Amino acid sequence: MSDLDIETPISFDPFADANAENSGPGSKDYIHIRVQQRNGRKSLTTVQGLKKEFSYNKILKDLKKEFCCNGTVVQDPELGQVIQLQGDQRKNVSTFLVQAGIVKKDNIKIHGF
Repeated sequence: MSDLDIETPISFDPFADANAENSGPGSKDYIHIRVQQRNGRKSLTTVQGLKKEFSYNKILKDLKKEFCCNGTVVQDPELGQVIQLQGDQRKNVSTFLVQAGIVKKDNIKIHGF
């Protein structure tokens, strides 16, 4: 019984990918689509992580025309440029970005309730 070898599990850091030095905006090429509740029934959809070579204003113009909603491009000090749209447009935006060939479906992360 003295020959029992007890192995301690290797520590696992679930935030290792987020803490890596290359974790800046667009480093993993993920597009983050989030919904934010404003007040009551009103909400915003934000699109973050698009590559810098894309024209955010042209994408915004097409999104507004396609989904009949209003929106704007906001400059965030940490996240860079972020597209904001009125309402919950998460599914619509993800299908639009895939169909337009801007990003692959595997590189889209949809967040929210």
